[in-house]
Amino acid sequence: MKQYKDDTGFRGITESYNDRLEGCLFCVIKSDQLVDENELCYAWKDSYPVTERHTLIIPKRHVESYFDLYQPEINAIHQMLDVMKKNIEQQDETVSGFNIGVNAGKDAGQSIFHVHVHLIPRRKGDVENPRGGVRGVIPCKKNY
Repeated sequence: MKQYKDDTGFRGITESYNDRLEGCLFCVIKSDQLVDENELCYAWKDSYPVTERHTLIIPKRHVESYFDLYQPEINAIHQMLDVMKKNIEQQDETVSGFNIGVNAGKDAGQSIFHVHVHLIPRRKGDVENPRGGVRGVIPCKKNY
């Protein structure tokens, strides 16, 4: 029970949604790559797609780690994932699955330090054996 002992300050959170970092690739929304957006995030075509229609879901606020997102941003990202999944399935009937992934930290492969969630459409036969899915980030752990 928080009662009067909770000193968490929530003033300024709404304004922080407008935080941008100069020079950050994802802090500038490029209309030629924009697929869709909501109040707190946007969907962007991946510049180096793993598969056709590979999409990034990116919070508008500059934040490096998924673990530093506010709950409303997580909700907005999840909502956008649902919208993009449905759109991709409508546009391409060969899509039969998805991988969803986040690289959090340099040692996890993060190369742009602004949170972005990968939505990667998958198709039957796109790899010889898809078993293990995201476990394949460490190849020797994929098959179990």
